[in-house]
Amino acid sequence: MLRFSANSRKASASLLVLLFAIGLIAGGLAVFYINYRQINSLNGKVSDLQTQLTKVQAQVAMGNVFQNQTITNETITLYQNGTALADLYANVTDSVVLVQGTTSTGGVQGSGFVYNYSGSMVVITNFHVVFDTTGLSVTFSDGNGYAATILGNDVYADLAILSVSDAPASEFKPLRIVSSSGLRVGDQVIAIGNPYGLVGSLTTGVVSALGRTIQEDTTANFSIANIIQTSTPINPGNSGGPLLNAVGDVIGITTAIVTDSQGLGFAIPSNTILREMSTLITTGTYALHSYLGVYGYEMTYDGAQRLNVNVTYGWFVDSTASSGPSDGKLRNGDIIIALNGTSVKNNDNLASFLEGSTLPGDLLVITVVRNNTQTDVNVTLGTRPPPPT
Repeated sequence: MLRFSANSRKASASLLVLLFAIGLIAGGLAVFYINYRQINSLNGKVSDLQTQLTKVQAQVAMGNVFQNQTITNETITLYQNGTALADLYANVTDSVVLVQGTTSTGGVQGSGFVYNYSGSMVVITNFHVVFDTTGLSVTFSDGNGYAATILGNDVYADLAILSVSDAPASEFKPLRIVSSSGLRVGDQVIAIGNPYGLVGSLTTGVVSALGRTIQEDTTANFSIANIIQTSTPINPGNSGGPLLNAVGDVIGITTAIVTDSQGLGFAIPSNTILREMSTLITTGTYALHSYLGVYGYEMTYDGAQRLNVNVTYGWFVDSTASSGPSDGKLRNGDIIIALNGTSVKNNDNLASFLEGSTLPGDLLVITVVRNNTQTDVNVTLGTRPPPPT
């Protein structure tokens, strides 16, 4: 039997304590190492997630920037890159025609464009281009010319629809007409026409203003309302040609210029064409222009001071047409400031609201300032008298 001395037992006990301590230290180190690796792993994952999140945020931000840049670049590309604008021109130029006729004072010429109305090909142009003409003709971009006849016209919108029945189907390359309601001041526009007989000329510009009114010799004292004002250069011979948006759709018809002006042209909006097209083709005329039957002028600050009234905007009623819709309802001195709740600041507002938002027979609530007191007057609109012959 083995026997241990006291010293041996003490040494053994010390060895056991040492081994236990070493075990504790080794276990602690192992636990620390495992925890350290886990913490590092978690930190790494957190770092990866933060990196991925940063990338996603950057991509989202870049996506928004790129999206905005794409829209901007499409506009810039169209108007500053010759190739893109040339492509648009190539797509639409064969749809623009030269309109010519003879009057008692000589020859006239203008522009027009092809449109597909319910399967029938027609040419749209201005009334003043074909007014009082004989020997009317339409010449296509390939140089082929054909006799034309007037299907319908409206002097108060300066519109005319022509038929070119002798031309083969291959000549007709119609343009699309879209609503002009979405136009904004600053939108880029393109005009194609035949200024001074220079066939197929293209000019570009922007929408300078909306809701203008103009008067032409053929409209007597009545205004053509809802006109687009544009900086696109327009010259004699451009009349009747299309005013196009950035993708080559028709949003108006170039119609007039201010003599000796620079960058000041006007176009009939496409909404007027779309509203009148069917009636012009089927009946030959359009007789749905509302008539209020008042005469007057725009109010100004100086006018208000002179008249001693408390309103500096609106439309001053100087007189009413005898037996007209407003006769006995509106008075001399009334200042029209709203129609059906829509503010009227000037003649443009008055004429454009009547043309674009009413029809003959409608009951119109007219807000006026009368003797410095605001009041409402109800007037049933009539139909505008026929144009002078």
